Amino acid sequence: MSNQRAILLLVNASREEAKGAAETISKFLVAAGIKIYTPADSDIPHVEVVLVLGGDGTILRGAEFALKENIPLLGINLGHVGFMAEVEAFTFEKVAQAVIDKDYVLDPRMLLTFQVKRGKNIIVQGWALNEISIERKSTTMAELFVQIDDRPLSRWGCDGIICATPTGSTAYAFSAGGPVLWPEVQAMVLLPIAAHALFAKPMVIAPTSTIGVTIESSDASLSADALRKIELEKNDHIEITKNSNQVILAHLKSTIFTDRLVAKFKLPIEGWRGE
Repeated sequence: MSNQRAILLLVNASREEAKGAAETISKFLVAAGIKIYTPADSDIPHVEVVLVLGGDGTILRGAEFALKENIPLLGINLGHVGFMAEVEAFTFEKVAQAVIDKDYVLDPRMLLTFQVKRGKNIIVQGWALNEISIERKSTTMAELFVQIDDRPLSRWGCDGIICATPTGSTAYAFSAGGPVLWPEVQAMVLLPIAAHALFAKPMVIAPTSTIGVTIESSDASLSADALRKIELEKNDHIEITKNSNQVILAHLKSTIFTDRLVAKFKLPIEGWRGE
């Protein structure tokens, strides 16, 4: 049927509970007349949502398809709380029913764009939902010259730098000592990793700015969401800006980011008298 509804199902196959959840949810969806595709299918037509069963890493993989097709991504985290997936535990039947009814809350997320210039040529460009990191490849530190809006900021001998979105501020950037940004904040987080410098603090950069990084060591590597990786050479120049597109996350229930932080880190809130 040409008008048959369809979804893309992405499952973390290394987790048995995810595979079991996929089987249960699929039965409900198929019974409702919804066709299910997986990334292994060679010919995937237009689907209405990407349903991800797994953690934030699996959601990042699903984001590639969601962005390309401009459709929502619904992430169901199994086993522990993630920042992009659902906070509350839902029955598999309720997850399936939400997809059947298209009953979910949309949550647009800012992206980053990068391009690598080698000489006068742009040799590669791409995007990231969480972060773009530029790091050393060998035991010696990376020598990076950083500019903001074509003005020099600093030269760092370091393990690398991270440029993160608000979504990515709770991922790699957070573990490296960066600040937490609420998803609604339109900004970029910039922070050096283990820099040999007096000034090596995390910074919050305007979304209209351009972050430039010139490689002054013999080599380095660039990683976007730990999925797209590029080998860099001396004198390569990387420019990072806000992407004009967004990834649309979907949630079964509207949630407050503060509650996600509390659930993720088990923050002490005993004695709170509110609702």
